[in-house]
Amino acid sequence: MVPALERRVVAVTDTSADDSAPSGSSPARPGRWQGLVRTRPELVVAATGGLLMLLTSGRYGYHRDELYFLEAGRHLAWGYPDQPPLVPAAARLMSLLLPDSPMTLRLPSTLIAATVVALSGAMARRLGAAPAGQVLAAVTTGICGFVLGMGHLLSTSTFDLIGWTLLTYLLLRLLQGGGARLWLYAGVVAGITLQANVLVGFLLAGFVAGVLVAGPRTLLRSPWPWIAAVLALLVGLPYLVWQGAHGWPQLDVARGIARGDSGSSASRVAFLPLLLLEVGPWLVPVWLFGLVRLGRDRVLRCFAVAFVLLLVVFVLTGGKPYYLAGLFPLLFAAGAQPFLDRVGRPWVVAAVLVLSTPALVFTLPLLPVSAVDPVIAVNYDAGETIGWPRFTRQVADAYAGLPPGTAIVTSNYGQAGAIDRYGGPLGLPSAYSGHNGYAAWGHPPGKTPALVIGEDPALLADSCTDLRTLGRISSPSDVDNDENGTVLRWCVPARSWRELWPSFTHLG
Repeated sequence: MVPALERRVVAVTDTSADDSAPSGSSPARPGRWQGLVRTRPELVVAATGGLLMLLTSGRYGYHRDELYFLEAGRHLAWGYPDQPPLVPAAARLMSLLLPDSPMTLRLPSTLIAATVVALSGAMARRLGAAPAGQVLAAVTTGICGFVLGMGHLLSTSTFDLIGWTLLTYLLLRLLQGGGARLWLYAGVVAGITLQANVLVGFLLAGFVAGVLVAGPRTLLRSPWPWIAAVLALLVGLPYLVWQGAHGWPQLDVARGIARGDSGSSASRVAFLPLLLLEVGPWLVPVWLFGLVRLGRDRVLRCFAVAFVLLLVVFVLTGGKPYYLAGLFPLLFAAGAQPFLDRVGRPWVVAAVLVLSTPALVFTLPLLPVSAVDPVIAVNYDAGETIGWPRFTRQVADAYAGLPPGTAIVTSNYGQAGAIDRYGGPLGLPSAYSGHNGYAAWGHPPGKTPALVIGEDPALLADSCTDLRTLGRISSPSDVDNDENGTVLRWCVPARSWRELWPSFTHLG
């Protein structure tokens, strides 16, 4: 490392260091692209993308996870078996502001996606990109399938995306000689992100491993990174204490994901192809340029090492491709200007972007419901936003012919959340479910007969003295989602629900 650059890295302990001047980068360069846009163009791109998401966020309906978050928000706690408390709390807040509005519920996600796009452009500028490079970084981030999908729905991964992006932005500034206060910001961001999604721990571990492998190791000789780590743990401590007190159920959820129990799980063989598909196949050259650019920079090489290490870890542990989503804004930022410099032809750049626009169709609710099955084949989550009011009406039709006081037991939290959200005006009671957080919110009293939705027939055969099929759910336009064809059954329990409930409880 050249002495001047090493002094910049060591300067992380100096709070008076200049945070604005980029190092480990080339200065913004004039040229054919220079006059394309003006200062801070990433904000225009971010605002445009945010507006598109806002205008489409109310179509189709709630996702099954969002219905669960709404109910979890009515049972506020420091933790749940499958997630930290931040997203249910956000769902509770948004439902108080404007109840029964998917658009309002998703407003935090829309703002997060727009902020991530702006941060990618800002990182490109810090890495020496000209205005056109900043625009390309923002646009490629904005049409990345991960960002579009997470920006459309309220989810724990959405908050993880902004947490990872903010952390990489702060760590980039620190590597470029930023002051010690940036470590404090990083600690707070990491702690808050931990209250939404535990995957942020992988980013921090990956970054430390990258620094140990590729340098600059002087970064870790300062006390500030360790102070930041302690601060992050303190902010995230309530959730960690809750998990410890309940036997770490999050680990059971992770094992279920690795087994393929989740609807969006990916096999180890399919991990990399799905990653390329979900980011956007035409965008591969841009972020690969970024990975190479980071790998060639002695100061920033730790980011490239961290990406490769985390890719290997998530493949080996059976993770999902989107676990890496938070590193792509940095990769696009690093690769935008090298891509422009190497390609040099505006029509090629335009072609890459135009060919990437189908990501909008596969992530946002742009098609009519009758034409959405091809989208569901690529994007499982699209199907889980369709048909919940119809589902609840069909449950209500079956329930109307049953004795008064019959309970409703569902096989998953989406079904239970839909009944709790839409069932009241149709005369339905609150639902019970043994799935994840719902399991702790109660079970039917005594030996109350129940309308059971979608449970394992073998389990019901062992649990019910009287078991009859009442009908099946049909989705709008026969959409191929998880609930289409779900069986409704009448069950008279053989024993009290208190005794049966452990058999109905499951995580995943």
